[in-house]
Amino acid sequence: MIRVATIIFAAMLASFAAPPAVAAEESLVLAAASGDPYAPAVGRMVQSMVEYTRWTSPPNPVELCISGPADHASRLDGLRLSDGRAIVRRSISASPLALAGCDVLYLGRLPASAARGLTDAARGKGVLTIAESDPDGRSQAMFVLVFRPGALTFRLNIDAVSRSGLRVDPRVLRLAQGG
Repeated sequence: MIRVATIIFAAMLASFAAPPAVAAEESLVLAAASGDPYAPAVGRMVQSMVEYTRWTSPPNPVELCISGPADHASRLDGLRLSDGRAIVRRSISASPLALAGCDVLYLGRLPASAARGLTDAARGKGVLTIAESDPDGRSQAMFVLVFRPGALTFRLNIDAVSRSGLRVDPRVLRLAQGG
């Protein structure tokens, strides 16, 4: 079942000097003046999702594959994890064959059947799946970003996580449960 997180994931472990809610609001307000107000928050959230996910063999660099037009992915370039590993972005087609080498799959605007085909192909292969434009969760991605005025949250599909072959830090699971 998909559950709604009620606070910003990127601020989960107090990585900002300000309280999480204040930091999130500030970043969205400041970004609004320079274009896409969600792009910086999406960048931090995706970086955090990768940071708190464990692969059986940590990828280096982490290959972030984007499929479909993504409205808020402009800040997904040049990301680094706390251990120094880079997150390298590349665009792929909506074909399951294009998933080769992907560690993270970021789904943009795709027809539900194409998005579901990609997440089905990623199942059990150690690919973290994140959907940007899937408010109903039809793609069956592990994480679904939820855009609200002035806020970015996420939903977690615990079934998709359990079938992924990845381990997501229990703190993320608690956060998605409203804890």
